[in-house]
Amino acid sequence: MKQEKIYFISDLHLGVDAAQTSIEREKKFVRWLDFVSKDATEIYLLGDIFDMWFEYKRAIPRGFSRVLGKFIELSDLGIQFHYFTGNHDMWVKNYFSEEMGMKIYRQPIVKTLADKKFLLGHGDGLGRGDYGYKLIKRIFAGKLNQWLFARLHPNFAMGVADFFSKKSRAANGKYDADFTSIENEVLVHYCRQYLEKENIDYFIFGHRHLKLDVPIGEKSRYLNLGQWLSGNSYAVFNGKTLELLDFED
Repeated sequence: MKQEKIYFISDLHLGVDAAQTSIEREKKFVRWLDFVSKDATEIYLLGDIFDMWFEYKRAIPRGFSRVLGKFIELSDLGIQFHYFTGNHDMWVKNYFSEEMGMKIYRQPIVKTLADKKFLLGHGDGLGRGDYGYKLIKRIFAGKLNQWLFARLHPNFAMGVADFFSKKSRAANGKYDADFTSIENEVLVHYCRQYLEKENIDYFIFGHRHLKLDVPIGEKSRYLNLGQWLSGNSYAVFNGKTLELLDFED
């Protein structure tokens, strides 16, 4: 009998072409889902799975049929999905929870898996600085603004969203976040400060597009899951150890 495992992945940005087209990346993600389904009990999607996602009451974005079908298939097999909204897919509402039984999170959470304590989230807006983004996020996350956007016809609204998606860093070849050193990483500072008030074994975030595995304190680690725009990284926890790996590398 194979050992059951828990998987973590983020920042696929499906819907925007990058080093691979969105369709190629989607097919690779479906292959990954098939690969991990052999021993997965839970799969954590830590944000920006889609480069843009908005749900109308009776409509969802066109496309992504391969991955949506695979989500349903694996959910029906008993694999529990956890979806953390990111800055690109913050407008996820109830489609994934109602159709596939996914658990949806809009803020980081602390969760105990086996006997280890994890802090999980997309990673955007955490820590010091970046006040301009934090203000914009509050505006976009506002219920009134979401209601107003939903009043637009999907052909027009999704066209606007597609326009801005094609202006994003991902669509223009800047797949990785700017990196100078571990000491300058905002999320590293955030993890260190968090440890001052609560013990955490593993911090796992996305958002930064950097594949990182950093010791925090004496016994803790911070993992950033990287991105699938030009990479293919993910993490797996087998109940005892946590690894940061690459798929089809």
